[in-house]
Amino acid sequence: MPDILFERTPDGIATVTLNRPEALNAFSFTMYEELIAILEGLRSDASTRVLILTGAGRAFCAGHDLRSAGPAPWVDPALGKPHAAKHSITRIAQIPLLMRALPQPVIAAVNGAAAGLGFAFALAADLCLAASSAKFVNSIHNAGTGHELGMSWMLPRAVGTQRAAEILLTARPVLADEAQRIGLALRVVPDDQLLDEARALAASICANVPLGVWLTKQSLWLNQGVASLEAACEIEARAVFMAQASEDAAEKRKSFLEKRAPTFHNR
Repeated sequence: MPDILFERTPDGIATVTLNRPEALNAFSFTMYEELIAILEGLRSDASTRVLILTGAGRAFCAGHDLRSAGPAPWVDPALGKPHAAKHSITRIAQIPLLMRALPQPVIAAVNGAAAGLGFAFALAADLCLAASSAKFVNSIHNAGTGHELGMSWMLPRAVGTQRAAEILLTARPVLADEAQRIGLALRVVPDDQLLDEARALAASICANVPLGVWLTKQSLWLNQGVASLEAACEIEARAVFMAQASEDAAEKRKSFLEKRAPTFHNR
């Protein structure tokens, strides 16, 4: 079986399933390349409206597989250790950046442990649903570093600076109920309902104009870094102009008045 499964349904909802349950979906070097290729492909895939990221078995992702020995295959073997490490982590760090850059909203459906880079992937998603079994752990300390993949930027924006400092510095686990309470997860659902809830959330997004969803996601994250309300409003105004000019926007307005589901054509 492939280590990463990709499935897309006719309603435009795609699911990426990390599929090494025997290793708690810990990443091998090959898996990084596979996931990057999927995410890069989705950037121009108009038939996919929402992406769900989840894990097979009893864990979401246990981080990097420490048994995956040797240098990353994309690194020049002639490089010394510091140079090789920099090239390796720079490539892996493209994953949260690609998740945020996708036109499709990403829903992390977290089952069991989201540890190390699995924690980072849950943070990089636009929405995170936590199963009752979910557990978020900064296990990157086990590799002697403590933070990677933008966690020190994403976590304070999700839960506040002091709480992020405690979670990052102590590496204590955050269980599902606390994750919901502090804003790390949108809500907690029973394990056997996790994917159904993720698909229902995805379907509610798909009911909206494709370009409008893309630009709203883009504005949401761009505006985390702007310096003023005026700048945020200008970003939104330009997005509004583009979205309203689409044929799909006209279809959405017409379907609302006619009290029916819209039919979009990415035009």
